[in-house]
Amino acid sequence: MLRLLSLSSKSSRLKKSSSSSLSSSNKTSFAFYNSTNSTIHSPIPSSVPSTQFHLFFATPKTPNSQFSDQSFTGNSIFQPGCSLKHQNIRRLQRNGIGYISPMVQSALATFSFFKRYEIGSSTTTKSFGGMVMYFSCEPDRESMEYDVVIVGAGPAGLSAAIRLKQICREKDVDLSVCIVEKGAEVGAHILSGNVFEPRALNELLPQWKEEEAPINVPVSSDEFWLLTKERAFSLPSPFDNKGNYVISLSQLVRWLGTKAEELGVEIYPGFAAAEVLYDKDDQVIGVATNDMGIAKDGSKRANFQRGVELKGRVTLIAEGCRGSLSEKIMRKYKLRAKVQAQHQTYALGIKEVWEIDESKHKPGFVLHTVGWPLDQRTYGGSFLYHMNDRQVSIGLVVALNYDNPFLSPYEEFQRLKRHPKIKALLDGGTVLQYGARTLNEGGFQSIPYPVFPGGAIIGCSAGFLNVPKIKGTHTAMKSGMLAAESVFGVLHEGSNMETYYENLRTSWIWEELHRARNYRPAFEYGLIPGLALNALEHYILKGRSRLTLKHGKPDHEATNVAEMNSPIDYPKPDGNISFDVPTSLYRSNTNHDHDQPSHLRLRDPKLPETVNLPYYGGPETRYCPARVYEYVPDETGQLKLQINAQNCLHCKACDIKDPKQNIVWTVPEGGGGPGYSIM
Repeated sequence: MLRLLSLSSKSSRLKKSSSSSLSSSNKTSFAFYNSTNSTIHSPIPSSVPSTQFHLFFATPKTPNSQFSDQSFTGNSIFQPGCSLKHQNIRRLQRNGIGYISPMVQSALATFSFFKRYEIGSSTTTKSFGGMVMYFSCEPDRESMEYDVVIVGAGPAGLSAAIRLKQICREKDVDLSVCIVEKGAEVGAHILSGNVFEPRALNELLPQWKEEEAPINVPVSSDEFWLLTKERAFSLPSPFDNKGNYVISLSQLVRWLGTKAEELGVEIYPGFAAAEVLYDKDDQVIGVATNDMGIAKDGSKRANFQRGVELKGRVTLIAEGCRGSLSEKIMRKYKLRAKVQAQHQTYALGIKEVWEIDESKHKPGFVLHTVGWPLDQRTYGGSFLYHMNDRQVSIGLVVALNYDNPFLSPYEEFQRLKRHPKIKALLDGGTVLQYGARTLNEGGFQSIPYPVFPGGAIIGCSAGFLNVPKIKGTHTAMKSGMLAAESVFGVLHEGSNMETYYENLRTSWIWEELHRARNYRPAFEYGLIPGLALNALEHYILKGRSRLTLKHGKPDHEATNVAEMNSPIDYPKPDGNISFDVPTSLYRSNTNHDHDQPSHLRLRDPKLPETVNLPYYGGPETRYCPARVYEYVPDETGQLKLQINAQNCLHCKACDIKDPKQNIVWTVPEGGGGPGYSIM
């Protein structure tokens, strides 16, 4: 595909647009010429204004081939990568298109053309002058340069951008900041409980109340229950939610996005960062978005558009939990080993937002539960928060180190809603939205060294969630703010990014996570021992224990083979309180272009049928909350794994829980995925 781009019209924003096509599949030879230096005889036109360049297509190996003419003027060129090439050829002759370093000049009229054409059985060579011009039809990527490039428009990325721009205003310095976001709009991929602690926001934007932030429902009551199948027992609440608010994080993030743009931050939603860019010294110099318009079979569709390189003097990675680029960077630079951090451990959170009867609605009521429907070996619990406008958010969090391959987090969530205490609240209500996302639970022990050559990892990409609080937004925001302060020092004061790690260690993030470090690993011993150990930590030792517990096996290694467990008989959905996956998926507003390569890759395509299915019972069909994976019979009746990538909620559970780590989650085309608005 050939596209034109004016040199003088480099946009300040990325745009998805269908570009004009100047080629088709049978137009494979191309030529430029300048009429002031040469005369080309029929069938090529012999008279061309000297201010124009003409592009000719020749159909090779076709008798009586005719040349077609397309012209363009001024300093328009091929989009970078379809860029003009030149070389002093002297006696050089070539067949086909030559690849030589691109050169872009406004004074293109100095060049003339040399090309060998094959027409029918004869070969014709036309040479004019001592210079050759030809181009590659595989386009290079456009490159845009900034002082700072941030991947991810979540709480951490936006807080970093806002804080950096605030410092720039304070110091009268101009630094360009760009955020690239894979969601179709800011907030579209954001899902959280969320009981929000405003500590970081108070520091970042102290006037948030006056500026109408969507934070309107203070916590009014806070309860903690132990559930059995039919009953609920009230326990002392370990949570201190006084001064916190029940919010929709996707709405808060959209508001933060407007604040960032008011400060001059450029935000590009709908573009997925797919590649880390390095210089010759192996230092990160930015990211590249993925190509758009590639068909499922790998061919280029009519709307094909090359990705864009976003280069920054500093790059901040804020993709959220299990970010694909942050995981690559951590492995490449061995960031966990650098500080002897343990492996990260994860949970999967599944959530719905309901609209309930007004008589049952208690704005600000907060409930957490442990116990049923999970067994005592499986760590997890539920949450139920009363928002505004008769809305209630309800969810179940299941630690992904569960051992039973027949367990389905989605079905466990459906069972939770059937509990008499929960069902009574939801009866007569309506589900407004559904979604799922993994979260980091490794805490203090699993924090990697967050600085790499050329940038830093911030927010949930690094793993700053406070597990006993069930909160990570405030710590993610604060990490972004600390990173921004270090970035300014690097770019304007000659310091280095290591100050980010130093400032983290002296911040309230570090103190908070250190106190909470033993909460999650205590549950390796089961529900009752975990509750007892945490009561000791919380009420008596208050996080001052000299002992630091370690996590167990990585989540994927914790899965038993199928023969060690019995299948779980889950009840069928009733359509009122519990629902099937397709119904829930519809409520997530998930959408991907079906005609694109799967973004869910298998390292070994044979493993699902040779290992996962016979030994583990096909656990990917159950741990995925969107029915992306299913085994279907082929023409011989053999079960084969089918990947329905268009269903993907971007939760990342498959990338974490697959027993042999055979599934690799990569970014699909930008703009795809869920479309959350109140999550």
